Amino acid sequence: MGTYALKLERPWDYVKELLKENDYRLTDEDLLYVPGKEEELLERLAIKMSRTKDEIRMLIESISANDRLAF
Repeated sequence: MGTYALKLERPWDYVKELLKENDYRLTDEDLLYVPGKEEELLERLAIKMSRTKDEIRMLIESISANDRLAF
């Protein structure tokens, strides 16, 4: 099992709102982030969005780094 530490360049609340704009199905409960429990967040989002945890991590970090643009 890999480590899934998130590298955020913006505050989580900002990133969370952009994620909700990108996927209307996401709720505040889905996006609950507790530092040190990144893997739980990634697991929830991977299931909800039908992606891998690595894909979700890359999406979050891309949104954080690129101000609304997810690559």
